[in-house]
Amino acid sequence: MRTPEEILPALGRLPLAREDVDRGCEVRAREGWLEQVWTRDETRVLWVSGGRAPVLGGQLVLTRPSGELPDGAVYLGRSTAGPAPESGPPAELILLVSPDHPSLDGGEAGGRPVPSPEDVAWVGLRDVAAALTDRDAGVFVEAVAIANWHAVHTHCPRCGTPTEITQSGWVRVCPRDRSEHFPRTDPAIIVTVTDHEDRVLLGNNVAWGPRMYSTLAGFVEPGESLEAAVVREIHEESNLTVHSPVYLGSQPWPFPQSLMLGYTAVTDHPEDAAADREEVAHVRWFSRQELAEAVDGGEITLPGSASISRALIEHWFGGALPEPRTLQN
Repeated sequence: MRTPEEILPALGRLPLAREDVDRGCEVRAREGWLEQVWTRDETRVLWVSGGRAPVLGGQLVLTRPSGELPDGAVYLGRSTAGPAPESGPPAELILLVSPDHPSLDGGEAGGRPVPSPEDVAWVGLRDVAAALTDRDAGVFVEAVAIANWHAVHTHCPRCGTPTEITQSGWVRVCPRDRSEHFPRTDPAIIVTVTDHEDRVLLGNNVAWGPRMYSTLAGFVEPGESLEAAVVREIHEESNLTVHSPVYLGSQPWPFPQSLMLGYTAVTDHPEDAAADREEVAHVRWFSRQELAEAVDGGEITLPGSASISRALIEHWFGGALPEPRTLQN
């Protein structure tokens, strides 16, 4: 029997695609499930404030429930991590969103008590995801994604009535027309384009600084296959016609609600490359040596280690790229 790692596509387990939590889809719809879980000794709460969560020693800080179950709580699932000290005991996990940093008295990280709340750093998912355990990375991604959905789907899209949260935070129901509204995920393709010399095409987005380069990406349109989206988006942004799209892996990108699907594709006419100047300011071909030298010298910067773009580039490169020695003005 093959191991889970052997079943994964070429990019392997990406930083935001790691999960060690049973989301409990079959139990979270039960009436009163959240109230029941709130009273259990093994339940732990993850607080998120402004898209940031508390972290200590490379692990999420969780607290025990206290008082009445607050409004807006979301059931994240049950940890499948074993009772090893570094992962903490299996726990029921609940998300609470707060506009301010709540008190973390009695909090714990990896099953160990937090010495002092002042030792805790409140950090964003992109800042810390790659360093977290599988459980913590998966829980943080899930929490941010569902919190972002709730934040912008407070009213019924049909009649404008404020909706009510049901099914442990995973469904919103309109009390007027009884329509149900579920969390949405927007698929987006992201692509390493190569040519006959096995160079890679990277682009500089108009919203970034002039040194940042990344793979090209775009959202999948209604009624469109992923492969068709690869061909269309690459042509729109770089004027290139590509073929032979190959799927390499995926990971959620909950900023606010995307699922990034990584591909590679080939062009036979690299000389046609031209940025659209609307989304992409510049496009540029790189050999492996050229890219390594440009990154090492600080001429360009690449996306961070938590992104699938970095994984796609390094998959093409054949290993980790060097960190820059200098940054030019």
